[in-house]
Amino acid sequence: MSSTPPPPAPSATGSGNVGTIRVPITVLLLGIITCGIYFFFWYYNTFEEMKEYSGEGLGGLVGLLLSIFCGIITIFVLPAEVGNLFESDGKEKPISGMTGFWNLLPIIGTIVWLFKVQGRLNDFWESKGATKD
Repeated sequence: MSSTPPPPAPSATGSGNVGTIRVPITVLLLGIITCGIYFFFWYYNTFEEMKEYSGEGLGGLVGLLLSIFCGIITIFVLPAEVGNLFESDGKEKPISGMTGFWNLLPIIGTIVWLFKVQGRLNDFWESKGATKD
C-alpha cells in the first residue's frame, strides 16, 4: 500500500507579483485632496498586492470593506501584514500591529503611521526588485 505524499503547502516566501512603490507624502496629499477617497483606493491596492505576492493576508476586497466599515481594525491589520512579509522572508519585522497605536495621536500620529507603513512596504518591494517610477 504505497501512497504519494501530499504536495507541500504553498510557501509564504512569495512568488507573486511585486507591489508598487508609493511615495508616502503623495499618498497623504492625494488622500487630503480627495477628502479621503484615495485612502480607500490605497487600502485596496496595498492589501491586494500583499495577498498576490505572498498568498496570505486579507486581500484587497476584505481590506477595503474593513477600512470602510471598521477602520479601527485596519490600522492594526495593515502594519501587521507588512511585518509578516518581512518575517516570511526570514527578516526581523520592522513594524507590527502595534504600529496602529500611532493613530491615537490626533493628526500627527496618523501621518507617522502612514509614513511608517508605506515606508516599510516600499523597503520590502525594493528588496524584491521594484523600482521607483
